[in-house]
Amino acid sequence: MNKLISIIIPVYNHSNILEKSINSLIKQIYRPIEIIIINDGSTDNFENVIKGIIVNVEKEGVEIKIINQKNQGASSARNQGFRESKGEYVIFWDADTIAKKEMLEVMCINLEGNSHASFVYSGFKFGFKKFKCLSFNKERLNKFNYIDITSLIKRKDLLEISDKGGPFDESLKKFQDWDLWLTLTKKEKIGVCISKILYKKITKGRAGISFWLPKFFYKLPIQSRHLKIYQKAKEIIYKKHQIK
Repeated sequence: MNKLISIIIPVYNHSNILEKSINSLIKQIYRPIEIIIINDGSTDNFENVIKGIIVNVEKEGVEIKIINQKNQGASSARNQGFRESKGEYVIFWDADTIAKKEMLEVMCINLEGNSHASFVYSGFKFGFKKFKCLSFNKERLNKFNYIDITSLIKRKDLLEISDKGGPFDESLKKFQDWDLWLTLTKKEKIGVCISKILYKKITKGRAGISFWLPKFFYKLPIQSRHLKIYQKAKEIIYKKHQIK
C-alpha cells in the first residue's frame, strides 16, 4: 500500500501562481496525498482563489486542508502545517513550484529504495536556469546549501529533530532549509540525489519565495543589499552549526 504523502504549502500573497502549482499536484501519478495550505496572513485575493482550488482538488479525490494564521513567516507556517499533517512522508512545497506528473512517484520509489536515507531531492529549473542535483556530501553541505526545500522526507526523522513547534527554526529569516538539512545531518541522517529534473520554480510574477543570485554578484566590489543579507544570514548559520 502506498504511504501517504503530506504536501505542506506556506502561502503569502501568491494567489496569482498558487492554482498552477496545485494543478500540478492533483495531476500526480502517485496517490495517496494530502495537501495542507497555510495562509500566512495574505493580503491579496487568497480567499477568492482558494475556493476554486478546493473544488478542483476535491473533484480529484484529494484531501485538502486550509489553515489561516497571522503573518509569521515561512518557518512558522511550515511548522504549523507539519503539526497538522498525517503522512508518513512529508514534502515542504513552495507556492511557485510546478511539478512533473511523475515527480512524487519517482521520489517515493527512490526513498523506499534507499532505506538508509532520510530524504530524497532532485534537480529543478528556476525560470530558465537548470539546477542539477549534486550527490549528498556532508562536507559540501557545510560550505553551501545545494538541496532545495522541495524534497521528500521521512516523517519519523523530522520528529526526531522537532521540538513542540516543529522541525524549522522560526528565529531564522533566511536559510531555513539549509538549517534543516544541517540539523538532520547532525543526527546522522543522509539524503539521496535524484539526477532528473522533476519540477520548476515560476519566476515571473512571483513574490519572494525563492531568490537566486548569479555568481558574478558575489565578486562585485560594492555589495548589493541582497548580498549583505545573504552574508549576514550565512554567518548566523555557521555560528549555530559551529562551521569553521
